[in-house]
Amino acid sequence: MKRLNGLILTGLLMSLTAINTIARHTADSLIVQFANQTRIVIYGPNREAIKNLSSYDLNKIVREMGMKLDSVPNGQTSIRIEGKDGDRYLRDTVIVITRGKDGKQGEEGGIRIIVRRDGKTASDSNQVDKEYKIDRLRKKRSDTGDWRVKTDILVGLNTLIIPAETGLYDPALYELRPIGSRFVGISFGQRPTLIKGKRARLSIHYALEINWNNFMFDNPVTPVRGQSRVEFANIQEPIDKTKLTVCNLQLPVVPRLSVYNQDGRKVFHFGAGAYAGYRVDSYSMIKYGRRDKDRDHDRFFLNDLRYGLMAHLGILKTNLFVKYDLTPLFQTEKGPQARALSFGISL
Repeated sequence: MKRLNGLILTGLLMSLTAINTIARHTADSLIVQFANQTRIVIYGPNREAIKNLSSYDLNKIVREMGMKLDSVPNGQTSIRIEGKDGDRYLRDTVIVITRGKDGKQGEEGGIRIIVRRDGKTASDSNQVDKEYKIDRLRKKRSDTGDWRVKTDILVGLNTLIIPAETGLYDPALYELRPIGSRFVGISFGQRPTLIKGKRARLSIHYALEINWNNFMFDNPVTPVRGQSRVEFANIQEPIDKTKLTVCNLQLPVVPRLSVYNQDGRKVFHFGAGAYAGYRVDSYSMIKYGRRDKDRDHDRFFLNDLRYGLMAHLGILKTNLFVKYDLTPLFQTEKGPQARALSFGISL
């Protein structure tokens, strides 16, 4: 009888222990039952850990894992969380699944799941993480870099290329100040891809550009429209500066070759092409003091139609440009046959 009572007591203790265990695990788990008998079971060390699941993108994990079920043996896929606080599974998580040779496990093959966050490696497979980042950069270039309208600010300097035969004009009359003769422009363009490779890309740059050529004279002279040609009149009063400004609307077209490193970042580009445009406005300005200015808007026998050659050069994030007018600044026999050369940086 005593033996029977001992067995009953032992059974009760075991039952209480089991009930306590079940209650503890039930309180620290989350079970979702669907009408099609599918269940999602999530275990956590405590209730707080399960509440923190709202910070994780479980929908994305389930969706991407479900898409890969057909490629996994026995139709089962699992993810093992490793790392501090499991932060790799936060809502910007990306799951990468790879298959090796002959379905073998280990370094030589098998199905591996690499989970990472942007900028943080969550696996010892740095190569896979790098490949993912490279693919993401390439996709970004392909999706947004081709047809997106890009605004460029052009800042640089102007100079004049003077022919050997100067004719009626002494080059000393219209000699320019190197630093004062500035070039400013704004460009709205696109660069669709013509040929795309892993490490290089051939694209074409075209844009609508408005720019200003400022030709600041070193001598106290100003352009004046004469009877049949432009004249450079001497200024008798003391001045701070004198210049001729020409505003142009232009259409550049430049094929461009871009080179990328193994991380998918552009390290170099070079382009050469041409442009054509029209003179929108032109004026001379004489500045006598801080606020005292004289402006004269006139054509000054300038060529309205302008066209020329241009080139782009980029090294890392530095973008340079150079433009050379094939048309003289002034009309034939109505002004100096000098041609404008502009160069600078694109921002």
